[in-house]
Amino acid sequence: MQVPEKLPHTSVKFQVDHLPLWVGRQSEDCKMGLRIHFVVDPHGWCCMGLIVFVWLYNFFLIPKIILFPHYEEGHIPGVLIIIFYGIAIFCLVALVRASITDPGRLPENPKIPHGEREFWELCNKCNLLRPKRSHHCSRCGHCVRRMDHHCPWINNCVGEDNHWLFLQLCFYTELLACYGLMFSFCHYYYFLPLKKRNVDLFVVRHELAIMRLAAFMGITMLVGITGLFYTQLIGIITDTTSIEKMSNCCEEISKPRKPWQQTFSEVFGTRWKILWFIPFRQRQPLRVPYHFANHV
Repeated sequence: MQVPEKLPHTSVKFQVDHLPLWVGRQSEDCKMGLRIHFVVDPHGWCCMGLIVFVWLYNFFLIPKIILFPHYEEGHIPGVLIIIFYGIAIFCLVALVRASITDPGRLPENPKIPHGEREFWELCNKCNLLRPKRSHHCSRCGHCVRRMDHHCPWINNCVGEDNHWLFLQLCFYTELLACYGLMFSFCHYYYFLPLKKRNVDLFVVRHELAIMRLAAFMGITMLVGITGLFYTQLIGIITDTTSIEKMSNCCEEISKPRKPWQQTFSEVFGTRWKILWFIPFRQRQPLRVPYHFANHV
């Protein structure tokens, strides 16, 4: 089902068969403007909702139980609180942007660059031309450029245009989990006991249960994300996606042929390493031909 005719500066598309929804805005000066990619998938909503719940739980309770009380009594400097909130905000921004950013969905009538037609192929599921190393996502119902996998935790595919945000999400989730676990340990075994405690507060009366749950979630997130983050880093270094590893059909691609700085720069869209850690910026892809990625 196609909704409204294309307006002069705005386009909206909703396809019921495969349930992807994206909203985009284009102008004559900039064809790649604001574009929100939204996948209608209840399973993905539940997974992402769980991640948001864990984030909110730690974002509000750890400062209230540990950071602010110890800061008020002079046990820790205020900069540690700023660092905690900074990591938490970066983590949330990476999560939201990885979820709503178009992963690299191919249009119905893609423009094939002159001289690169031989490096394109026909998808046997949607019958559309796509660059090599693209993959058809059965959950989203369309092909994605250099698709790594479909992640239910962000309710989106991880592809060429949002892979860098997914890596940032893994990185900042690990930092946040380590930060919370470290302060939980110090709260009970290293810091001086708190002198001023309002026992009438719910979080104080149930502190042990709250911190046990926070520690359980932190350890679970840390173990799970560490394995995922490691496989993602190895995949970038070897210039291989998760789908290519599972299919075992790209032996030539699985061999590292480019410096790791080059492969990371292609994923993050910049050679400035400091920008690899900033989730607020706009990614400008490095123009590397597909045959270069496959044969160099």
